[in-house]
Amino acid sequence: MQALTTRAKQVQRKPLSWVERIYLWNIFKGMLITFSHIFKKQPTIHYPEQKRTFSPVFRGLHVLNRDEEGRERCTACGLCAVACPAEAITMEAAERMQGEEHLYREEKYAAKYEINMLRCIFCGLCEEACPKDAIYLSETFTPSDFTRESFIYGKENLLIPDPVKQPEAFAKARGLN
Repeated sequence: MQALTTRAKQVQRKPLSWVERIYLWNIFKGMLITFSHIFKKQPTIHYPEQKRTFSPVFRGLHVLNRDEEGRERCTACGLCAVACPAEAITMEAAERMQGEEHLYREEKYAAKYEINMLRCIFCGLCEEACPKDAIYLSETFTPSDFTRESFIYGKENLLIPDPVKQPEAFAKARGLN
């Protein structure tokens, strides 16, 4: 009860001096900080003209690889889909028909191969799990878009160009150019 009845003591402040009123010291400190930033290296990178170097462990857009004859390396074993912690990879296996030897390396191939880039966490476990080196993560950023459907990449979006039909595009996709 006594605490409620006692009034808070007011602190008597002395009046500011002339130097304190014009804030000269604070203005000087602010100008010192400003001038120190003028001579520092600029942290901004002007993107189209300058490009930042990638880390050696950078993981970008997924790519389905082909061999030198243009056949798909993927045998639809499903190890990449099982290894994916985000469950971003879905595939359906099929068996190759008579006369399709020039398209696929093995008896089985991936008839449907999709990666949901909205779910992908770019961990690289799919690349490590693949026994045929059919999938790898390139040094390309995933492009932006406005619709969710455009981030589900099908097999036609992931395959690198055919080296027999498009040798220049194949070399460019593999970084040989």
